[in-house]
Amino acid sequence: MEIDGTQQQSAAPLLVEEATQEFESEPYDDEQPSYVPAELVKPWCSNDASALYHCYLIQMKPNFCYDIPVNDIVLGMRSELDCDIANMTFDLEVGRGTITVNFKKAAEIHLSSEQVLQCRRFQITIFRILLDHELPNLGKVLERLCLGQNLGIESIDYLLLPAARMHQRPSIIDWECVTSVSFRCEENSEYHVDCSPPKNCSGVLHTKNGMVCTCRIQNSLVYTPHTGLLYCITGLLHDLNGNSLLRPRGRRARSYKTHYEEKHGIKLRFDQQLWLKGKHIFKVQNYLKSCRLHAERDSCHTSVELPPELCSIVMSPLSVSNLYSFSFVPSIMHRLESLLLAVNLKRMVLDRCTENVTIPTIKVLEAITTKHCKENLHLESLEALGDSFLKYAASQQLFKTYQNDDEGDLTVKREKIISNDALCKFGCDRKLPGFIRNECFDPKSWIIPGDYSGGSFLNEELLFNKRNIYIRGRRKVKSKRVADVVEALIGAFLSTGGEIAAIYFMNWVGIKVDLVHIPYERHFQVQPEKLIDVRHLESLLNNYSFRHPHLLLEALTHRSYMLPQIPGCYERLEFLGDAVLDYVITVYLYNKYPGMSPGVLTDMRSASVNNNCYALSAVKHRLHEHILAPDNVHSNIANTVNNFERLSMESTFGWESETSFSEILLSL
Repeated sequence: MEIDGTQQQSAAPLLVEEATQEFESEPYDDEQPSYVPAELVKPWCSNDASALYHCYLIQMKPNFCYDIPVNDIVLGMRSELDCDIANMTFDLEVGRGTITVNFKKAAEIHLSSEQVLQCRRFQITIFRILLDHELPNLGKVLERLCLGQNLGIESIDYLLLPAARMHQRPSIIDWECVTSVSFRCEENSEYHVDCSPPKNCSGVLHTKNGMVCTCRIQNSLVYTPHTGLLYCITGLLHDLNGNSLLRPRGRRARSYKTHYEEKHGIKLRFDQQLWLKGKHIFKVQNYLKSCRLHAERDSCHTSVELPPELCSIVMSPLSVSNLYSFSFVPSIMHRLESLLLAVNLKRMVLDRCTENVTIPTIKVLEAITTKHCKENLHLESLEALGDSFLKYAASQQLFKTYQNDDEGDLTVKREKIISNDALCKFGCDRKLPGFIRNECFDPKSWIIPGDYSGGSFLNEELLFNKRNIYIRGRRKVKSKRVADVVEALIGAFLSTGGEIAAIYFMNWVGIKVDLVHIPYERHFQVQPEKLIDVRHLESLLNNYSFRHPHLLLEALTHRSYMLPQIPGCYERLEFLGDAVLDYVITVYLYNKYPGMSPGVLTDMRSASVNNNCYALSAVKHRLHEHILAPDNVHSNIANTVNNFERLSMESTFGWESETSFSEILLSL
């Protein structure tokens, strides 16, 4: 099969023996690095007066109804996103439905070192609260922030900030919310939004922080020391104070003031002031998981009543919608990190490519994502596609390179090239294991950008194209997983760039193939027309015209019918034809049924590439009449043909046939 007649640069033949010796001499180490893209790693130098940030809006559109809206988030990076990523859309699987996420380039802004530190304090605080649901260790974490900044430590670092609402523009960042970390009750008068006090309210409330205006506490994050819990305040309860009656089921009614004294040993001093309506902090989950079941009733969905004097304000102003929106960010950033890894891998492969090869980033991501990630994309379909093309390309290369080898020798040589051990070695030589995504995302292990408290320091490594990447640590990656990724990447390049792109990748990874420039020369001492009716056979094959009729003669010659004038039988061509059939059927099924699961694709391919089915097809088109074989073989074929009438091609397609077919019929 030629590649549309396109000329390619000649490649060296596969060095099977040398490669095999190398694979056997170097044992595989399953402790492999885990890469972090350099785009997310930018050490801050405290001596810089300002830094340029490329800002993108992370826009989230819920595809369900909920009483809490979702706000945009600003992503600030020191380098620009690849346009392939900046225009990408994907869905988060939330218990209520899906949220569609996309990135939109917003602006380029310069931030002073003080502003950057302020932004980092905000994001560390909000993410620590969302992930840990506790407050005591936050102070130590923020102390490490200053230490890490002064040392210029290389770590994952970018900005995630609340987006300004329309009335706050032209700034794209909600600076009022960002500065909420530094809440001081004595400064709260500067930020009043609506100071008209509600009915039955004096306009100020007594809190753990002191006297606070109602407008500052209604959108705030508070901590209650007597419970050790954090709450997001959404408003005031206009009909509830310390003297209101609490009526628990099956128990006597008593005032809230009495309840707190009896249960917690706390005497409320300001029993006349209105109480607060709060929500539990949202639980951060892996929202990239596919087919998430509807979540069970979570405590964050219910409201609680809180006496203001027991509440310590942690952040203000901070709306519940902002807190809700930030709970999705770890999953979004994990997907972005994965996409950036795919971009870096794509650049590494295509850096010196002279061909017109393009491949979408999402396809590369699919090829490096295993099923263990439990996401809505994984490599198995691409792996099946790449496996079939690899088998075909290696078969044709060997078929042309070793023209005197029989089918058995060719099969042994091919196995040495396409075996998992060989593919793993090819992948390791090109540093592919570090790109593989092999674990389900755990939000608890997500590194908060700018947070130095977890010792999340990185080591720099250079890739083949002299681009740098960072190593987060090491994890176990099985050798078969590396081989699967190599096959999946072949499938990714094939599915989007065609055979030329797939061959380019194979040559880049070390599997040297050239399907155009290796001539095939088999010397026959007899004209094929003297032994077979070439023109009649061509008419049976939809008038296909053979440029090399001797191949047709070889395909019809049984191994027991060897003449001096015919240098070989059908077995070499069977070796090649088997790979061609597997490849063609796989490509057809992959393109015809794009949503098909990998398991079904494999089953349909196995059913389609069925020996009995092809033998019946050969008999149906009377190709068996032209086989060159001794009498005993023809007798076997005749028995098969006699049973042909009682077989139902429509009902079984040969899959469940009880008839035994002659071996040569299976190879036609």
